[in-house]
Amino acid sequence: MGSMTDLPDPAAPGGSRVARGLGATARATRRAGSFTMRTAKRAAEAQGAGESGLSRLIQMHFFNTAGDAAVAIALAGTLFFTVPSGEARGQVALFLGLTMLPFAIVAPLIGPFLDRFAHGRRWAIGATMAIRAFLCWVLAGAVQTESTWLFPAALGVLVASKAYGVTRAAAVPRLLPQDFTLVKANGRVSMSGIVGVAVSGPIAGLASLAGPEWVLRYAFLLFVAATIAAVRLPPAVDSSAGEGDLVLRGDARGKRTGSMRIPPAVAYALRANCGPRWLSGFLIMFMAFQLRENPIDGWSTEVLTALVVGGAAAGNLLGVVAASVLKRINPAVTVTAILLVDVGVVVFAFVLYGVVALALLGLVAGLGQALAKFSLDATIQRDVPHRVQASAFARSDTTLQLAWVIGGFVGIAMPIDPPRLGLGVAVAVLAAWAGFVLTRTPRRTRPEVQTGS
Repeated sequence: MGSMTDLPDPAAPGGSRVARGLGATARATRRAGSFTMRTAKRAAEAQGAGESGLSRLIQMHFFNTAGDAAVAIALAGTLFFTVPSGEARGQVALFLGLTMLPFAIVAPLIGPFLDRFAHGRRWAIGATMAIRAFLCWVLAGAVQTESTWLFPAALGVLVASKAYGVTRAAAVPRLLPQDFTLVKANGRVSMSGIVGVAVSGPIAGLASLAGPEWVLRYAFLLFVAATIAAVRLPPAVDSSAGEGDLVLRGDARGKRTGSMRIPPAVAYALRANCGPRWLSGFLIMFMAFQLRENPIDGWSTEVLTALVVGGAAAGNLLGVVAASVLKRINPAVTVTAILLVDVGVVVFAFVLYGVVALALLGLVAGLGQALAKFSLDATIQRDVPHRVQASAFARSDTTLQLAWVIGGFVGIAMPIDPPRLGLGVAVAVLAAWAGFVLTRTPRRTRPEVQTGS
């Protein structure tokens, strides 16, 4: 072991250069971080988003998606790859089934319940964050000890994440800046989520070198920050002044003044969206087990899973970018085309099962899900009066979350032998649903709606 004299002397010329270099690096890093934060803040507050409070929702969504990305990375090598396949399938199916029923019953009641209590929405959004923070801490211990709490805690994180989508949907219309469309606002919120994944992914990857429990502790901190951001949302989030309900039947008795029946074009777009959302849930659950038990020759399970999931993430990013770039779209045509393309790409993957086909399937599924959702948002913004748009978004997000859960449950229930069987079932389900949707095409559709600024 060297003595103290072996250490560089800061007073010496070489030591002075090292000290100056370290100081310059620290100052440059601090300036770069400050510049990045200022730039991100300016972008979030641009065009009146700061004054309306939308910027706070954007910042909260950043932490939300950053936390979800960290959880996904932590569990990628734990939830499905360290437990025997049969046991994993049984436990995931059990807990997903147990959580689906209460979610289906409670979700439609969230909006009306919160409308009757001050500060309800902010605390409801915050609760979805706080629950995930607590469960991430539980998961960190369960991963280390291989506790039986691993699966229920992981499924609890998943359900809380889906519940967040429902509660957030009702908040966005209340924070719109002047001359903002709902589609534009949702697009900006989605972009903050993409940035959150891009920033958090590498950090979580580095933390995973120390073990998945450290990634989950990092996710815990992110969800704590998101909880604080949710509680600090503007009071306008809790206001329901002048709003009504969007009802599914003609009888609006017992509803608030201004309630109206769901427009046919919105109902059609919502039904069409259920197909891509069902496919998303199905692929995540089915491929997680399928690629583990039946990997394609020459490819590891982890790489194959990354290709499919990465393709879906890339497709989702392309969908957000496309929706931001396109000035006008025809929502009815778009959602119909996406539903039919999804059927076609699943047929392609079924016939030419392989790495390229599965990666393409993930890419198209992610792209279609994003574009279909933006088309639904555009239809709601066009056809639903402002006073009931919050109710419309809450109902649509609830329906889509349930479609995702049902798709995931079907994906878990599918046998993995032969490998193409599950994809064949997906083809049959999507084709049948497409036929059902197309037979209920609205009698007249308006040509185009504006999606950008």
